[in-house]
Amino acid sequence: MKAITITDVAKHAKVSKSTVSQYLNKRYEYMSEKTRKKIEEAIEELNYQPNIIARSLKQKSTFTVGVVVANILHTFSTQIIRAIENYFYKHGFQIIVCNADDQPEKEKNYIEMLRAKQVDGIIIFPTGDNLDLYKRMKSDQFPVVFMDRAIEELNIATVMLDNHLASKLAVDRFVEKGYENIAIITTSIFRNISPRLERIQGYKEALELHGIPVNLDYIKTANAEEISDKLSELFELKKPPQAILAGNDIVLNEVLRYMKKHNMNIPDDVAVIGIDEVSYADFYTPTITTVNQPAIEMANQAAQLLLNQINKTGKEDTSVHRLKPTLLLRNSC
Repeated sequence: MKAITITDVAKHAKVSKSTVSQYLNKRYEYMSEKTRKKIEEAIEELNYQPNIIARSLKQKSTFTVGVVVANILHTFSTQIIRAIENYFYKHGFQIIVCNADDQPEKEKNYIEMLRAKQVDGIIIFPTGDNLDLYKRMKSDQFPVVFMDRAIEELNIATVMLDNHLASKLAVDRFVEKGYENIAIITTSIFRNISPRLERIQGYKEALELHGIPVNLDYIKTANAEEISDKLSELFELKKPPQAILAGNDIVLNEVLRYMKKHNMNIPDDVAVIGIDEVSYADFYTPTITTVNQPAIEMANQAAQLLLNQINKTGKEDTSVHRLKPTLLLRNSC
């Protein structure tokens, strides 16, 4: 069966090939509504399937971008992916999502695969351990934007949270409610992953602003499966914490699981605030106070930065863009 071509569609709709091409590229401003409808009907009647490869070669674009997330289990990561997909879909692009599992080798393989597939650009939650690869993308002038994590010496456009402020909002709330023995737990610190380090630093700075000495026994980092052990260490201290700041949504899940298992009441036995809004926060008992990241705004900014690089529009932007979190007050504190 003969393949239907753009020429066939043009003849069937009684328009020029260039008008059909403009339709396929969603340049509807160049045609009337009547013309647009005729082309749409011709495509449907002929069951025309655009030749994506030919289109890519002609326009030197695959209309595809990659997103390499560090850990897809994070609620924040899925929120970001959803918003990036929505943004690029509106601009005629598709996305390929890869999960690096915080493994540099896996991240490297995915980036190389995406470049081999000739994606037009990549948004990366960097593991931080592929500096040569990041530098090569930069020297190749390949469109790339970092999300959530900064490697400032590389001068790659980055969108992330003001993590110091995120911790400060939580500590301020604890202190306002009368707590002084405040602990923080984050997932493991390795390869200097910036959000975890910055949230601990912000926690320390906030305590000092309130005149509360920093107790290193109250600072714990661990893999998710070890957080229960770290919580046991905290509650076995001579002076256990009155309040716990969970450094992200995975930590918060483990904290709540531990509290339930040990029949501890929130906030009577210990107050809890989590960084990252979670879907169950407003119907858990008690409802959970969280520090919310503006995920949609962050995703849109990263997508816009990448699209600017792809289209070579505007001045080169290598800034680190930090967006502000908000405290969502509930009953766990």
